[in-house]
Amino acid sequence: MLPRAARQTHTVSPAHAFDSTTLTESEIRGLAARFGSPLLVVDCEQVRRQYHSLKAALPGVDLHYALKPLPHAAVVACLRDEGAFFDLATTGEVELVKAQGIPAERCIHTHPIKRDSDIRDALRYGVKIFVADNPDEIRKFARYRKRAELLIRVSFRSPDAVVDLSRKFGCEAGAVLGLIEQARRMGIRVRGLSFHVGSQAMEPTKYVEAIRACTNLIAEALLAGLPSLDILDIGGGFPVSYNEEVTPIDQFCQPIREALAKLPSHVRVIAEPGRFIAAPAAIAISSVMGKAKRDGRWWYYLDDGLYGSYSGQLFDHAKYPVTTLRHEGELFPSVLAGPTCDSIDVIDDNILLPELEVGDLVVGRMMGAYTWASATDFNFFKRAKVVVMHEQPADAKRVVSLRKAAGGSGRAA
Repeated sequence: MLPRAARQTHTVSPAHAFDSTTLTESEIRGLAARFGSPLLVVDCEQVRRQYHSLKAALPGVDLHYALKPLPHAAVVACLRDEGAFFDLATTGEVELVKAQGIPAERCIHTHPIKRDSDIRDALRYGVKIFVADNPDEIRKFARYRKRAELLIRVSFRSPDAVVDLSRKFGCEAGAVLGLIEQARRMGIRVRGLSFHVGSQAMEPTKYVEAIRACTNLIAEALLAGLPSLDILDIGGGFPVSYNEEVTPIDQFCQPIREALAKLPSHVRVIAEPGRFIAAPAAIAISSVMGKAKRDGRWWYYLDDGLYGSYSGQLFDHAKYPVTTLRHEGELFPSVLAGPTCDSIDVIDDNILLPELEVGDLVVGRMMGAYTWASATDFNFFKRAKVVVMHEQPADAKRVVSLRKAAGGSGRAA
């Protein structure tokens, strides 16, 4: 049985440039005619662009792609060839990167709460660095003290982020030295600290606050006679634009760069971008399978919805830009609903649209993150097929040299 990331996936290689946010209407119609709908079209060239724009905004920071927003084999292979590192959280994610020939030394395991089987499977693969945030979690590593090293995750609450991840994970800053001391007594090496200010963080202020606090903690640990800390993981959460503009990434990261410059020179800095790399890299194509006028408004029933590619509206609090390929005619208050029998399955209950017909195509943009990854087959409506474009960049020689330099192997899915 193939892993999920390799099933129901098609690859196309158009000769012209492709941007998942500007795919032409004729191209969209052509893909729907060729593959049917619903579709999720993933553009690896956009993945590369996002990766390199963040890399330029955070020079000297090792970017570990967080698989969970878009755990697709083609995306992993694409980033492998660009020299990226990877952030894993489960045995399934370990299996995915292993299948794409990712060396274990390019991976860390960042889930703060793990099953023992998750630890064993990651260690068997060769991953050495894990994350913990409490005494009970540290005790899990006593039996693996000769093979595993830890980062202590610190909580920095960020209510302004769309998803405040420090609500669920991380210890208070005042507990850090005690946890490092506990690990030292058990013979477990603590390599450094980590934090995550929350997903879709709209301001860099919390990153700066967290970096400054961790810089102080690194100094305090040294003064306390604890082992020197040489890694700081600043997490992910870098924002992308859905329906509202966000600060350009270079400008967003400027105060972060300034804060990182004050770290001791021996500290390696890593980050865990997920949404920033994945979200702009895909569009969803669905079609109208039925229509009805209810209470004076047109309801259009699509073959994709909240239980499918639009699942992020429930789980990720996202609101995706949605357009249609029909433009002529008067606009009417309308409802876009998903295909299932559940009344909650409504994508937008107040959108102005021209009158659509059965078979018309509807396009969701910025749909690479937390869409296909959390889609289901509820009501036996199959999730969208994935169509991958531009798996290989134009400069194949560059890919070969990067792969050799990074020690990677394998091929794109």
